[in-house]
Amino acid sequence: MCTIFGYQSPYVSMETVSRHLECTVSRGPDDQRLLLTKAGILGFQRLAIMGLTPQGMQPFTLKDNALVCNGEIYLFRTLKESLIQKGYTFQSDSDCEILLPLYEEYGTAMFGMLDAEYACVLYDAKINSFVAARDPMGIRPLFYGYDKKGNIVFASEAKNLSGICRKIIPFPPGHYYKEGKFVCYLDLSKCEEVLPEKNVDVICEGIRDRLVNAVKKRMDSDAKVGFLLSGGLDSSLVCAIAAKLQDTPIETFAIGMEKDAIDLKYAKEAAEYMGSNHHELFMSKEEVLSSLEEVIAELATYDITTIRASMGMYLICKKIKEISDIRVLLTGEISDELFGYKYTDFAPTPEEFQKESAKRIREIYMYDVLRADRCISTHSMEARVPFGDKEFVSYVMSIDPAIKMNTYGIGKYLLRHAFEKDDLLPESILMREKAAFSDAVGHSMADDLKQLAEETYTDQEFETKRHQYSHAQPFTKESLLYREIFEKYYPGQSEMVADFWMPNKKWEGCDVNDPSARYLSNYGASGQ
Repeated sequence: MCTIFGYQSPYVSMETVSRHLECTVSRGPDDQRLLLTKAGILGFQRLAIMGLTPQGMQPFTLKDNALVCNGEIYLFRTLKESLIQKGYTFQSDSDCEILLPLYEEYGTAMFGMLDAEYACVLYDAKINSFVAARDPMGIRPLFYGYDKKGNIVFASEAKNLSGICRKIIPFPPGHYYKEGKFVCYLDLSKCEEVLPEKNVDVICEGIRDRLVNAVKKRMDSDAKVGFLLSGGLDSSLVCAIAAKLQDTPIETFAIGMEKDAIDLKYAKEAAEYMGSNHHELFMSKEEVLSSLEEVIAELATYDITTIRASMGMYLICKKIKEISDIRVLLTGEISDELFGYKYTDFAPTPEEFQKESAKRIREIYMYDVLRADRCISTHSMEARVPFGDKEFVSYVMSIDPAIKMNTYGIGKYLLRHAFEKDDLLPESILMREKAAFSDAVGHSMADDLKQLAEETYTDQEFETKRHQYSHAQPFTKESLLYREIFEKYYPGQSEMVADFWMPNKKWEGCDVNDPSARYLSNYGASGQ
């Protein structure tokens, strides 16, 4: 990960920008550089992943234009070769160096061309103004706001803008900003045309090929790569595909509570099957509770399920940083949004299933994607998310939702069936029922957090305090505890998150008061 910053104002000082970058040094610990343009200042903190030499340091410049980008541009060498044939020269092996020549050639049409996880701010000298953009899934973070004089400011994290902007706003994924307007260049939640193909085997072959390509692209790195392995279907598939693609054993990491971790046994089984160099890590009740405020401050969220799921992810990343020199972590996020959660088994119609999937894809940058970025970047590593691959998401969203619904007796059947013949995983993992990550690290973890909240507020205090909030009003003592910690660091900024992530309460069987799948009637053997 890296930090990018763009303050479009002729009056801002280098000292001001440098001061607001101090809080995100962990995103880019290798180097920091500021550039004064005629429109304002661009700032960059580097975590070197591709093109590790000093020549790969940003901001990049070309003629009078300049750019900072936190991102990975996949298959960039092909684009680079075409630009060399057009007469462009390059000083580094950085994938992001190709962006200014691309902009020179194609303007804002460039953003729709990119196969990438990225956020960037670009100075366009012709209009003497900043241009900004973010990838369609919002995998790389970007926020913006306006200072007291109405000047726009962009930054990788909300805390970079604290004290500058009265209101901090997430930059919309799949959009670019130019001359005061936000323009959508790609909305992956929209399905323009449903695939006419109805044969499940053919559809699954398309799923398999695209996911393999997505993992392969994300293994390209000049820095060391590792893998988070929960033992669930999604992370196990990513790891197994990578293990098959790589000649040497991949590095896998799993974490669980000391006394009742569900995932550790499955992660170990998967790791042994694929032959990875596996690391089994543990976390205690004391670690969880003492890390809670730090996690909320880093995530900039009050959402219950995001925070619960972040406890294990945050602590595993902290421990990985302590025991290894890994700089890139592949993860299994964004599978549920595409293929279905436990609660989408209750979807009344295929149309409702698709509508729910589209909603989750549009909002994922506020929840699981945010979690993956912050937990990993806080510990000076980079997250890569194969299930968020542009071609993969587009393909799965175009499959007839009637085929994606759980009519097979097991959730996410298409994804499982796509890899049944490959023998990448034991059947016990490939066909394992879904378990929520926040539960699978140990049911006691969520219970410990609830108990802390219960001890923090009396019933009367809970009722009084929760009514102080009109937006995303807390509805349990746990949600109130998280909200109060959030407000300590981000006062009045709750709208950065749309609402609490919860199952669709309009559906029969989903009217629950806790986001965990274990409170659904169909949870079954998932948590065993």
